[in-house]
Amino acid sequence: MPVILLQSFLVWQLILSVLILGRKYRANQIFGCLLVTAGVILAVASGANSGPFLSDVKLFWPAVLMASSACHAGASIIKEFVFIDGAKRLKGKRPDIFVVNSFGSGFQALFVFLLLPFLSNLKGIPLAELPAYINRGAACFLNIGGNLKDCHGAPLLPLLFIAMNMAFNISVLNLVKMSTALVASLTATLAVPLSIYVLSLPLPYIPGGTNLSTSFLVGAAILVLGLLLYNLPKKLAGRMKTD
Repeated sequence: MPVILLQSFLVWQLILSVLILGRKYRANQIFGCLLVTAGVILAVASGANSGPFLSDVKLFWPAVLMASSACHAGASIIKEFVFIDGAKRLKGKRPDIFVVNSFGSGFQALFVFLLLPFLSNLKGIPLAELPAYINRGAACFLNIGGNLKDCHGAPLLPLLFIAMNMAFNISVLNLVKMSTALVASLTATLAVPLSIYVLSLPLPYIPGGTNLSTSFLVGAAILVLGLLLYNLPKKLAGRMKTD
């Protein structure tokens, strides 16, 4: 369910890029974004029968989640603005990805640290027990010590996740630098059905595989169609509109 609701991220990006960057989008681009959103929702919802759906949740919290995605969307648009503004100030040379990402990651780490007492209380962990909780987490991460549960594959799997996550984020940010934040998000959205497909395979540490439903395949096809429609050349889009 959270994955479905977070697809409002693309809508926020469309709105904020118009307001902040003054961009104008063609009809095929807007429709392409909507198709991508619909495709992801259909693909993800195909496996949501066993979990709680909107009928079991009060409207307030889904609304909060959708509203909070505006912050993430705004951050991506601001990064795009930094690249554009930096190119003007640096006479055509765009700021280095490392510099932009370092500022974003630094402030993210700062606010996580400042909100740590509040977040720990939300998880039911008293502040006095937080150091011991962090120590247990570090022991599980490094797979050091006895009586460890649910730490299979550590530290290889956590390190592999960190490496893949860093590579993914750097690739997305580089795409923002070369194109736009919206294009980067549309491309990254393709990772959702791809991840579901990969996780459906019988892989190590994942017991057995699963069969993908027809709605998942249809959703993935709609998503790809939306990406193609968004990236339709301007001349071809104008010709189709004229016809």
